[in-house]
Amino acid sequence: MQQESEKESLKEEMGRIVEEARMVLPGIQALFGFQAIAVFNERFKDLPMYVQDCHVAALAFVVIAIALIMMPAAYHRLAEPGCVSRHAIKVSSLSICYALAPLAAALALDIFVVMHAVTASLTLSLVGGISAFTLLISLWFIYPLYSRHHLGRGKAH
Repeated sequence: MQQESEKESLKEEMGRIVEEARMVLPGIQALFGFQAIAVFNERFKDLPMYVQDCHVAALAFVVIAIALIMMPAAYHRLAEPGCVSRHAIKVSSLSICYALAPLAAALALDIFVVMHAVTASLTLSLVGGISAFTLLISLWFIYPLYSRHHLGRGKAH
């Protein structure tokens, strides 16, 4: 099936990247806020230490995701102020893509923690966390890369 497509200018591409980052960042920041206050909940200290450790790891993954999501703005303003280059587009695009991996890990770990808090079942918690991770990686990486290959688009910028 042939799809109609059109090339974007560098300025349009950078605008889209900024728009994508603006869409993702508030959700990640909200997640970070909920994660940060969870440790002050009375039930948190009743969780097994390995579950608490998973929560701390999820918090660290969210910090990494935030750093990667915000990196394009810092790069543009500090490395290439006042212009848009193909290199800036590539760095920014990859940064946003790479942010999704630690975000998927953080969400999966948080699903594990929540399911453990609710069910106290290690098995159900593992199934929930692994299922969430598999779903997110499949939708955010596997399917898009498969589609890119199937559409014959070659490498990303």
